[in-house]
Amino acid sequence: MATYHFDHLLTATRWLSPGYVSFGVDGRISKISERAPAGDYVNVGGIAVPGVANLHSHAFQRGMAGLSEFRTAAAQDSFWTWRDLMYRFVDRLSPDDLEAIASQLYVEMLKAGFTSVGEFQYLHHDRDGTPFGNPAEMSLRTLAAAEATGIGITMLPVLYQYAGFGEQPARDEQRRFINDPDRFLDIYRVLDEATARHDNFRTGIAPHSLRAVGEDAIRDVVAEIAETTPIHMHIAEQEQEVSDCVAFSGLRPVQYLLDRVEVDERWCLIHATHMTAEEAKAAAISGSIAGLCPTTEANLGDGLFDMPGWRASAGAIGIGSDSHISVSIVEELRWLEYGQRLRDRRRNIAADAAGSSGTNLLNATVSGGARALGRARVSGETGLVAGALADIVVLDLDAPTFAGHKQETFIDAWLFSGNSPLVTDVFAGGVHVIRDGAHPDEEAIAIRYHATLSKLLSE
Repeated sequence: MATYHFDHLLTATRWLSPGYVSFGVDGRISKISERAPAGDYVNVGGIAVPGVANLHSHAFQRGMAGLSEFRTAAAQDSFWTWRDLMYRFVDRLSPDDLEAIASQLYVEMLKAGFTSVGEFQYLHHDRDGTPFGNPAEMSLRTLAAAEATGIGITMLPVLYQYAGFGEQPARDEQRRFINDPDRFLDIYRVLDEATARHDNFRTGIAPHSLRAVGEDAIRDVVAEIAETTPIHMHIAEQEQEVSDCVAFSGLRPVQYLLDRVEVDERWCLIHATHMTAEEAKAAAISGSIAGLCPTTEANLGDGLFDMPGWRASAGAIGIGSDSHISVSIVEELRWLEYGQRLRDRRRNIAADAAGSSGTNLLNATVSGGARALGRARVSGETGLVAGALADIVVLDLDAPTFAGHKQETFIDAWLFSGNSPLVTDVFAGGVHVIRDGAHPDEEAIAIRYHATLSKLLSE
């Protein structure tokens, strides 16, 4: 059992200054104390806070960041014109390419303070749409990237069937995504077996969206998984998606889902941008988590999530970097709060009556993110607590950002005062993966990434 010393440590109930954390070979915290142990310990110092789950990732999209920031020939650029470019990029990727991109991304996540990731993986087949010999080949490559870098991962293989509502035939550009429920479950079972061998890995499922999966197929695959398995789905991201759903069914997407499928605490509704007050209340009461990706939602022009309405029904939230145009806890949480401020023209939307916006945002995303990825010890868990996975992020106490601050404002200073990198050390599942701001393999991983992108973009 290893024990580590920190200058300040955030528990579920209060700050410990100093704080000592012990954990064993299972990667879980066995003890937290403000008293030095009788035996040896490792002095890390700094400000120790719980690691954050990045609950929504399309790893391959890290390789196309920055390629879509120009006007197209379309009358108006939108998510849908961006998607056409994404199809062109994804058409070129080999398994080796995906592993190289995912490895670079996961190093960047760890250095930002994300200690686990939900990989929403819908790139399944070869370039011509033919399944690989192992149907889970592409997903296994992202799993290999997680193992090589040390990040915790919840694999979320994606069921994708159609091009649009009403079972529209898939487009040729979507041929690498398409599976029927049986072949999808083959992929899921391969991944479930692979992740079961690792304490820090999990497997869930991800019906892509209501436009891409039929309701019967959703019920069929949910019936084949364990009752604790995470379920993620894109929902109500775009206004056109809402209008298309209404034209197809007479119902808005969230209402349609809640009316036809049993949604509970296992579910993470990705984006959920365009909900009525009634939909938001019903979804929050179901126990589902809103998976928010503020930088991607802003980049794609999706719209703003209604955080005050969601919180009024005690709705849970988590964050993801989605398309990875930014890989930053700070930027995701800042965008989440500032978007609300700009819309409502008031400040501290996430704060309680006399509380802190930063602390509330961090606590909510730690709790909701862990639950969304099947990593929570107990529902509502926040702070560093015994029994939880040892996912710990250490901030640089000596940075100018924290000059003069006390425990009560450490989190606000981190999230709302500057853009300098402040993460010095990261423990993921009890493994010390980032030391002094660096990953031990980041140079070799970056070299491979450079070679991969140079090849892909030259094509």
